[in-house]
Amino acid sequence: MHGLYETDLYAWAQKQANLLRRQCQWSELDLPNLIEEIESWGKQERQELRNCLSILPGHLLKWQYQPQQRIRSWLSTIRLQRRDTQRLIQENPSLKLYLQEAFQDAYQNGRDVAV
Repeated sequence: MHGLYETDLYAWAQKQANLLRRQCQWSELDLPNLIEEIESWGKQERQELRNCLSILPGHLLKWQYQPQQRIRSWLSTIRLQRRDTQRLIQENPSLKLYLQEAFQDAYQNGRDVAV
């Protein structure tokens, strides 16, 4: 099982899901890597939230403080990032607990983008 984890992560994940679904083959589960991957997926969701929020404040700040340079793509980006952030929160409600911290980091990044 460990070799499959190293060579084909998708196949490994599907195999782990099948083993979990059958519930009778607990001993065959690759627990160390399964735990690592589950933790990694959670970290990826938090990173995706930070990424969405990093872009949004920068464009909002540019839109507000650089009106003479406004372009339509800024508005499109603002709408898209708002939608992506909302979708991410809807799909992962527990990320709401992390939202304030992520936005504080994102605002600092956004200020750099707006300069």
